[in-house]
Amino acid sequence: MNAIAIAAAIQLIKQAKVEAAELPLSESVQACRPVDSLTALMKGNERFAAAWQANNESISMNERSQRMANLWLDKCFLSSNVLEEAQSPWASIITCADSRVAPEWIFDAAAGDLFVIRSAGNTPFDEGIASLEYSVAVLKSPLIMVLGHSNCGAVRAALANDPLTPLLEQLINPIRESLKTGETLESAIKSNAIATSRQLTARSESLATEVREGNLQIVVGYFDISSGNVSLV
Repeated sequence: MNAIAIAAAIQLIKQAKVEAAELPLSESVQACRPVDSLTALMKGNERFAAAWQANNESISMNERSQRMANLWLDKCFLSSNVLEEAQSPWASIITCADSRVAPEWIFDAAAGDLFVIRSAGNTPFDEGIASLEYSVAVLKSPLIMVLGHSNCGAVRAALANDPLTPLLEQLINPIRESLKTGETLESAIKSNAIATSRQLTARSESLATEVREGNLQIVVGYFDISSGNVSLV
């Protein structure tokens, strides 16, 4: 993309921000919500993965930075004035605390788009489930994705059965309970994510009710760090 095209794209983004800010708050906070949240997530991941894979062919850090920065030129952004007053996330993500797994990057999303819960091994801890209840019931998020990822250290630890600190044991136990004898690491990661998704409705009547009434969809994803791709499990 040449300098003129970049400048034009930036001007369009600035214009969109101004137009969104001029809308009533009840409308502007909804301005970036897609019709289909799951489709929007997966399309965003396609854009990210393409840039992520292209980075392997880049010979400099500056070139890699430019490839990733270009993702931001074609995104819906709400003004900070709107976001200060309200939020309307169109998807909720519960995923691992791993530094390589940042949902806003992986799904090419902007501020206000995603409501994110993170813990090592994407374990379904009480406070995280309560936070998702808030996202769904109050913020009207219509989608929850439980996202596991390749080479997850927490799942690897659960498979290994090495001594851990008491708090790490507490974290790892739900993962161990989800595992099957003889599973590979990738299979165990997917089994753990599926188990987490089931725990959300088993332990939260609020989330279970939203699913029954058709207000909430819960899906499971697997992020491959090497390719950048998210696949549904």
